[in-house]
Amino acid sequence: MPVITTIDDLKRIHKRRTPKMFYDYAESGSWTEQTFRENTSDFDQIRLRQRVAVDMTDRTTKTQMVGQDVAMPVALAPVGLTGMQCADGEIKAARAAEKFGVPFTLSTMSICSIEDVAANTSKPFWFQVYTLKDTDFMTRLFDRAKAAKCSALVITLDLQILGQRHKDLKNGLTAPPKFTIPTIMNLATKWAWGMEMLQTKRRFFGNIVGHAKGVSDPSSLSSWSAEAFDPALDWDRVAELMKLWDGPVILKGILDVEDAKKAASLGADAIIVSNHGGRQLDGALSSIRVLPQIIDAVGDKVEVHFDSGIRSGQDVLKAMAMGAKGTYIGRAFVNGLGAMGEKGVTQALDIIHKELDLTMAFCGHRDINEVDRDILLIPKDFSGDWT
Repeated sequence: MPVITTIDDLKRIHKRRTPKMFYDYAESGSWTEQTFRENTSDFDQIRLRQRVAVDMTDRTTKTQMVGQDVAMPVALAPVGLTGMQCADGEIKAARAAEKFGVPFTLSTMSICSIEDVAANTSKPFWFQVYTLKDTDFMTRLFDRAKAAKCSALVITLDLQILGQRHKDLKNGLTAPPKFTIPTIMNLATKWAWGMEMLQTKRRFFGNIVGHAKGVSDPSSLSSWSAEAFDPALDWDRVAELMKLWDGPVILKGILDVEDAKKAASLGADAIIVSNHGGRQLDGALSSIRVLPQIIDAVGDKVEVHFDSGIRSGQDVLKAMAMGAKGTYIGRAFVNGLGAMGEKGVTQALDIIHKELDLTMAFCGHRDINEVDRDILLIPKDFSGDWT
């Protein structure tokens, strides 16, 4: 067993173990993948101020996200098809998050259903929804999430239409997947993954099949998914969905100050500064570049969270120091899940927590709630002088 010290270590095992079509789904962006790459590389431009002769005892990374206690300011982001990275993936990730003390967010496009995850965990988790045309389905979906005692709703705003991801098209990753000869040959080499998948009944979209109108089996998924998303989404519709939920709501996919102001005016409990991990608009700025201006604009009106590009505890610290009240990891926990299942998710969380804790101490702080921009060295032109 190799010594694992970084998320990249888990990523390498994930790549070896998981079929190419599902690994590529997690590790790719749209078009040229410029935004996908810059989500991580832009973090490297931010430096940290080392402080010495500071008491580093009794450190804590505990805080709150939308009023919920968390062991560190990190939630597991909603990731579709998680159950294809590893058998029963959503259940395993949710259990790891629960034991660690951080929120797990279940995607609408999960393999394991809301009920599957609820039956295999003991604490409430968060649920993410896309804005879909079928209001009846959305209402029933909300009812199912409430019945499962989901404690917050995450509404994704930046997927009215689907960004073009070249790797998914070339791999035949559709709903359901198209198994080409190269794909079948690759699957045949992933025998450990295959043996686990044979032992579970959860291989399709558990929140959709048998619940959405006209989707009684996997073969009918294709036509439904092609028409499901609502390109007519507007802020009035967002307000309707928030009212329909009538509980803590987090709006995900904010990348512009004006959108942040609008989201805050609707009374959202939190917004997530996110570009969907570089999977939607390629050429958009990285999330970390726009975070400071959004914090400055609405940080006293709504809880601001951060998503897209986090691969380490240092990334978490930088986002928190800029003013975020919480962060999300997607690919980082998926790398752990694809590498070693539930144990791998726990290891990913351990890695990020240790990096966060030690770096916070080196920067002269003992409490994550007290870090601010004073610990950062940010290039003067970091946010850009765009016209």
